[in-house]
Amino acid sequence: MAVAAGVIFRDGATDMFLTWGEAEYSHGILIPFIALYLLSIRLDSLAALNTSPAWLGVAALGVALVVTIFGELSAIYVIVQYAMIFTIWSIALTLIGVRGVRSIWGSLVFLLFMVPLPRFIQWNLSDQLQLISSAMGTAMLRMAGVAVYLEGNVIDLGDYKLQVVEACAGLRYLFPLMSFGLLCALILKGALWQRVLLFFSSVPIAIVMNSFRIAVTGGLVNIYGTEAAEGFLHFFEGWVIFTICLVILFCEMWGLAKLSGRSLDDILQLEVPSLSSVRSASHLLRVSAPLIAASGLLVLGAFVIGAIDDRAEQSPGRQPLSTFPLSIAGWQGREQELSAGELEVLQLTDYVMASYENPAVDGPVELYVAYYASQRKGASIHSPKACLPGGGWVIDEFGQIPVDGAGPGTGADAAITVNRSLISLGEKRVLVYYWFQGRGRIVTNEYLAKWFIFWDSMTKNRTDGALVRLVTAINDPGGVEAADRRLAEFVRVTYPRLAYHIPGEVAVELASK
Repeated sequence: MAVAAGVIFRDGATDMFLTWGEAEYSHGILIPFIALYLLSIRLDSLAALNTSPAWLGVAALGVALVVTIFGELSAIYVIVQYAMIFTIWSIALTLIGVRGVRSIWGSLVFLLFMVPLPRFIQWNLSDQLQLISSAMGTAMLRMAGVAVYLEGNVIDLGDYKLQVVEACAGLRYLFPLMSFGLLCALILKGALWQRVLLFFSSVPIAIVMNSFRIAVTGGLVNIYGTEAAEGFLHFFEGWVIFTICLVILFCEMWGLAKLSGRSLDDILQLEVPSLSSVRSASHLLRVSAPLIAASGLLVLGAFVIGAIDDRAEQSPGRQPLSTFPLSIAGWQGREQELSAGELEVLQLTDYVMASYENPAVDGPVELYVAYYASQRKGASIHSPKACLPGGGWVIDEFGQIPVDGAGPGTGADAAITVNRSLISLGEKRVLVYYWFQGRGRIVTNEYLAKWFIFWDSMTKNRTDGALVRLVTAINDPGGVEAADRRLAEFVRVTYPRLAYHIPGEVAVELASK
């Protein structure tokens, strides 16, 4: 079972392990060991239960494997990773049944903190936390008598502008502290409301203390200069504040103990696991019909995943994007290049990135087309809606609009629908149009695009596709309205040419000539 599960989840587990190298998830490597400890202190009570294997676990395992296949075919790592956790739960349910799982539920739930959040959730959450932390940090500075002005997530101290970027958003406190809060809640011998309070209190503690850190940084900058916001001192401040967060959690546990009229030692379930506990629970690992069925399902799943990974997808003929014209209907383009680091992250097949200008139009338009011949896990389209907040941009407006006259038909058929996003970074504002194109479709919704990757991989053996993105700066005079007209005109002249470079339902004949 372990070998089969290793084959099924090797890619998802590898990606998860690499993500643990990021500051927000560096606690992830500790989670499996803590979960094993939580399991070990429950072995005696588990052995005393009258548990039995359950076919319900086999059914749950079947669902987990179906979800895994969907994650594989839709090129979404996080689905595979959550399916891996669900598989562990299913195996436990198969071995010890519902009563047994109810006894060790804490160690199973704790495993969820191994899995990184989906990127779009992480970056959007970071974006919101930046604004909250900036506002609270500014309020603390004003209470301390420091003259300060806040614009978005930029704290203006006069001689120095302190920008609250994603590294200071609070996620580096929030995720580790929430996992620690859950650990404290699980080892606490108290009422349910006390455990719930202890866990959820980790969220405001992390946010408030991160805001306090920003205020301290601003105060030090105001006194000692810009060096206080950089280098070792800034790094050291982070560790000090996180340590204070842990102390606050311990104080909260102490307060709950006093409220119950007991000492802290009395309400903590801290035990040293013994070999006798392991021996007493070893009888649970017995061969049974549900266990044999679960093993068979895992072996079958390993073969299916292997077949998916080894399959050869159809690759329609197309013209390379390097041949995309730099002179289009009065627009003259200048090619640009992605860095080696960006190419390593994106893992795209082909791309074009160019800045176009038209003497008759006020302002340039930047075109970026990223094409993927096969969208496997780790090599798929990166949505601007998820990536832009990660770069510090704030999404001020977002929606979909039709661009008339861009399509090949007439009337309403000649319109294509694109995503329209107005974003800002400090005083800089730009307008973005983008859509997902491939296999005969134009899609604006990220989730629907992933669904069609799954569906087309099943029905057409194709996952090729592209992201098309247009960006223009908002300049006065004209402002946003002029930017909209500029992008709409550029869509009309460039969209018909994309068919030669992004294969549709059937490959364009000219693309292969």
